[in-house]
Amino acid sequence: MKKLTSSWKSSIRKGSFNRRDSQFRHWVTADGNAGACGDSGFKAEADRYHLYISLACPWAHRTMIFRKLKGLEKLISVSVVHPDMFEQGWTFEHNEQSERDYQTTGDTLYQRNYLSELYNSCAPNYTANITVPVLWDKQRQTIVSNESSEIIRMFNNAFNDITDNDLDLYPKHLREEIDKINEPIYHSINNGVYKTGFATTQNAYTENSVALFKTLAELDLRLSRQRYLVGDQITEADWRLFTTLIRFDAVYHTHFKCNTRLIKEYPALYQYMLELYQQPGISETVNIKHIMRHYYASHRSLNPYGIVPLGHQQDWETPHNRNQLPTQVTS
Repeated sequence: MKKLTSSWKSSIRKGSFNRRDSQFRHWVTADGNAGACGDSGFKAEADRYHLYISLACPWAHRTMIFRKLKGLEKLISVSVVHPDMFEQGWTFEHNEQSERDYQTTGDTLYQRNYLSELYNSCAPNYTANITVPVLWDKQRQTIVSNESSEIIRMFNNAFNDITDNDLDLYPKHLREEIDKINEPIYHSINNGVYKTGFATTQNAYTENSVALFKTLAELDLRLSRQRYLVGDQITEADWRLFTTLIRFDAVYHTHFKCNTRLIKEYPALYQYMLELYQQPGISETVNIKHIMRHYYASHRSLNPYGIVPLGHQQDWETPHNRNQLPTQVTS
């Protein structure tokens, strides 16, 4: 039996899971000037940047959604790791079956075996967790960022002059409200499922599970009154929530013991999830096989034999039924 990687175990403190801050925090900007943090010199250019992702990871999934919606697929190339993650961390293992079932690619830039080799190539003394996504600068041969929340904001506007894509998922007039709703979604839902699933004491588990389902109920009520989380258009906040929602019933409900309710039991939240999934191009960013394989096969302390359940057949194509709510405002 393969051993579980210790990457998440090192984040346990007094029975609770504590996610470490990302360490690479540079910004790609339109003119190459410094962004909100980090160094300058990362100008938005075609074919300069590369994404390393796992299709299982909700944080990496955010970046793939923004890459799709912002028309960056021809500008920013991608490598997809294998869903299994054991003692060596994320691997670039790649064969015909993994390509067919999990859309793996191997390391299309350097043919490395493990993602850790990428980190070590530009930060030999790096000791923090080896995570995805990674935005890589092919010109400077270094990591730009491994913080998904910042990568999606780079994608939102840094390349607009190249793509002529002016879709704005973080509009100025809504930023304060987006930031406000992002906070409980991150702490209680996005990270809340991990804090629940990786809890090693009953108190930590109960506290985080209660907070998770309280916030889901609040959002279900909110979405019964308005079409999207903020305003009358899809924003960054919706996509940040979406990547957890689509994994919930298949993985988090069972594997992370988030089993008070299924997402399909929240009428507004469930229909909202389907509506987002049915947005043009979004289904192409979702691979449920990859998602289930990673969580169930990799977390051996939670699932010792690595058995991947068959799962239920989610109907993603049934038209959503939210016609009584305001329609989307598109750019």
